[in-house]
Amino acid sequence: MTEESTRIADFDEEKLAAIVDLYVRTGIPVHSPGYMGRQFSGVVPLGGVVDFVSSVVNQPSSFYEAGQLPNVAERIMADELNRFIGWETGTFDMVTTSGGSLANLTALLAARNQRFPEYWTRGGAAMEGRGRPAVAVGADVHYSVARAAGVMGIGEDQLVRLPLDADQKICAERVGPELEAAAERGLEVFCLVASAGTTAIGAFDPLDALADLAHERNIWLHVDGAHGGSLLVSDRLRHKLHGIEKVDSLAWDAHKMMFVPAPCTLLFYRNKEHSRGAFRQKASYVFDEEQDIYTALDSGDKNFECTKRPMIMPLWVLWSMYGRALFAEKIEHLCQLTQDAYEVLQAESDFQTVHRPEANILCFRYVPGTLAPENVHRLQEDIRNRVKFQGNFFISKVNVRGEAALRVVMMNHRITVENFRMLLAEIRKSGQELMSRYE
Repeated sequence: MTEESTRIADFDEEKLAAIVDLYVRTGIPVHSPGYMGRQFSGVVPLGGVVDFVSSVVNQPSSFYEAGQLPNVAERIMADELNRFIGWETGTFDMVTTSGGSLANLTALLAARNQRFPEYWTRGGAAMEGRGRPAVAVGADVHYSVARAAGVMGIGEDQLVRLPLDADQKICAERVGPELEAAAERGLEVFCLVASAGTTAIGAFDPLDALADLAHERNIWLHVDGAHGGSLLVSDRLRHKLHGIEKVDSLAWDAHKMMFVPAPCTLLFYRNKEHSRGAFRQKASYVFDEEQDIYTALDSGDKNFECTKRPMIMPLWVLWSMYGRALFAEKIEHLCQLTQDAYEVLQAESDFQTVHRPEANILCFRYVPGTLAPENVHRLQEDIRNRVKFQGNFFISKVNVRGEAALRVVMMNHRITVENFRMLLAEIRKSGQELMSRYE
């Protein structure tokens, strides 16, 4: 930090170089083949260039007059990506939000206000004589949904956690009885949240069956597709989201499997009228009383943010320059790589696979024959920490059915099966060194 306090300090090129170097060295090297730990990715370089331009021109994009091209680009990309969802042109809507957590909150607000129109103005008093508002979720749903329930004043106790099947997906056959039991407890479920690529293991809930169940009961179906929504652009993998055209809303993080700078989340609504249902404010300084062809492009009344980054720009530019294949081929490669890693694990007697991967997330355990069952959980946690501090690889861990597992997320096309074999060798070495703790 400069010690100059009475005038603007002279520009110090060496200091700037040291700051940039520190920033790079202390960050996770997402372009390294040893990075297999999280769901944020290295970006396509051109996307980073466009993001730099966005920072320099500094155009807030919630209103057309402040960010003209970003608002038009949102409409263009909504139409482009809807080709893989399947809604009729002109009937749906899309708005960008800063992250999947905010998209999930926004969709839940729209669902609540659609079912309980007076809740926005009257709050809990609007529910007099009715059941308590509730949201049904898979037991493995992302924590942002539970957080949204708290933020909205619904309360985590009003989350109806639906049972999962052996593949960690919502068990559609058991949803009906769970909803009926919730009604008997005085809960009025207004939204069901399904996942397209759970954070824990990348499982895809049965959207087609859940959509039929939800619509029969007048329940909004929201899909948290933050991770797995991108599989829609792949002809080979799109079937994993079968039934997506039936859902009411979809959250889709482009900064995960579309490889653009974070944040860039796309929130889709099947009914465009519902896109303005989450927020109901009047503010003469930003909202025009009479819309014209330009203000109709505004998104400020559809999203929480008044000042919003033009996050659509890197995605739109990459799509404009390279087309769908850039994304589809990389996604398919990473998912195939994960399948190949799974096959490698199957041949290793001291490793246990937790699931067959559906996308690019793979969870497994190192369990040498001499390890007592009660120590399996702790060993996985200790291995993960040792691998992280050694610095050759970055992996994560997650509890699956209550027991810790090691977790890799293939986000980098530079990773090879040989890199994964090297990771297993380091895990095995670390595990053997740690075994003395459990004797």
